[in-house]
Amino acid sequence: MQSLSRSNTLAMPVGMASDQDASQRVLRNTYGLLSMTLLFSAATAAAAVAWKLPGPGVILTLAVYFGLLFGIHKLQNSGKAVGLVFALTGFMGYSLGPLLSAVLSLKGGSQVVMLALGSTGAIFLALSAWVRATRRDFSWMGGFLFAGMVVALLAGLAAMFFEIPALALTVSAVVALLSAGMILFETSRIVNGGESNYVLATVSLYVSIFNLFTSLLSLFGFGSQDE
Repeated sequence: MQSLSRSNTLAMPVGMASDQDASQRVLRNTYGLLSMTLLFSAATAAAAVAWKLPGPGVILTLAVYFGLLFGIHKLQNSGKAVGLVFALTGFMGYSLGPLLSAVLSLKGGSQVVMLALGSTGAIFLALSAWVRATRRDFSWMGGFLFAGMVVALLAGLAAMFFEIPALALTVSAVVALLSAGMILFETSRIVNGGESNYVLATVSLYVSIFNLFTSLLSLFGFGSQDE
């Protein structure tokens, strides 16, 4: 009876330990792949700026983005999904070229880019560290964040087509906040075992970082333009 009781006592901690080990493994794989995709994306963005490549346009950008995203979800458990992740992040880096070129052409443009880059990195590291330390569950934010991003996308398209700078600036600020929320949401899912596929986790975090950076770049660039 004593040995049976002892084995029952040990069963829960061992199970919890294995769950934590699995979460840590997903987190390590996610951060590893995320680091590589960010570097690859930065390289394609730098090439687009250096070679003055034209932007792909809104329609082509959305078509390629959602097409590759669909393929990644379809092949999420296959090694081919990793190749699609690099294709997606490389394309998004290339699509960033015209915005970077526009900001760099401003007075103090290089400082604006570095400020946006540094702020993005600091926000990501701070939010990720906080979630990992506290292990708080932010899964309740999922529906709100998704709805907010859809509304922001539609508002951003309206601001672009109707050329409304004030609306575009507001959308950038909202997207920056939503992207910070997405970082909390996805990191929380990984840490608490809600996300077990590091490929999907990488894509989610990459898109959040990309949106945060572009939003801050637009906001800081607008501020620099006013000076």
